[in-house]
Amino acid sequence: MIRSLPNSRRYLYSYKLYMGLYFAFLFAPLVVTCVLAFNDSQFPALPWKGFTLEWFTADLHHRVGIFHDRMNLESIWVSAQVAFFVTILSVTVGTCAAFLFEQEEFPFKPALYFLMLSPLVIPGVILGISILLFSNTLGMYFETRWGLDVPLFRPGFWLVVLGQFSFIATLVTLVVSARLRKFDRTLEEAALNLGANRFEVIWHITLKFLRPAIVGAAAVAFLMSFENFNTTLFLTGSDTTLPINLYLQVRDGSTPVINAISFLLIVGTSLAAVANLYFSRKQE
Repeated sequence: MIRSLPNSRRYLYSYKLYMGLYFAFLFAPLVVTCVLAFNDSQFPALPWKGFTLEWFTADLHHRVGIFHDRMNLESIWVSAQVAFFVTILSVTVGTCAAFLFEQEEFPFKPALYFLMLSPLVIPGVILGISILLFSNTLGMYFETRWGLDVPLFRPGFWLVVLGQFSFIATLVTLVVSARLRKFDRTLEEAALNLGANRFEVIWHITLKFLRPAIVGAAAVAFLMSFENFNTTLFLTGSDTTLPINLYLQVRDGSTPVINAISFLLIVGTSLAAVANLYFSRKQE
């Protein structure tokens, strides 16, 4: 809608109705989930039976809140650990890849750039199955050829980390590359002329300029890893991540403790997004 042009009243009403329905479609499920986290019922659904905090704090025989639910707490801890290592690997490799594709010229650069983007195009289910089959093939080869049992090739923690890293690093590369394109290379040349070495130039000038993009990419990488389901489903072992654990609970029937977990995640994610936006603007 172009506000500088005259619009009919019907058009304005239709526009406002569309915006209202759009945001209601986006946020209504989240609001319902948050409200049901405080519902005094044994089922994670309506009807409303009264307000309670027991799905957060209770430690009773018939009702266990999230703060005393060992299985869910362990899955949250596993997801946090996976997200931490995925973020470290993705930011390191993604930043180096951004430097490579934006500041260097080498043979077959367009083809390699296309290969770098391919994990974002491949569905997460196909990516998870492919990594699982590849790791199983390598594991069988090492076992039959040399009698070695390599834990990395079995479904488990580190295979989940590598599986998520395979596509999240691409996203980090795109975010850092977008920022790097705006960088003035003459600043590096000036620093080199003043006696700084290449490492000092990158550390004190280039990376300082890229800091908002790197912090933002790290936050996105952590959140994407924490909530990933499609790829993780095929690579997880006995220590399940939170999305997999919630899926198993919903499939087999659960209590409103899943609503309490969702409420905490929504609040935590929102606060993290607001903090990241605030500090990014402050650094700008």
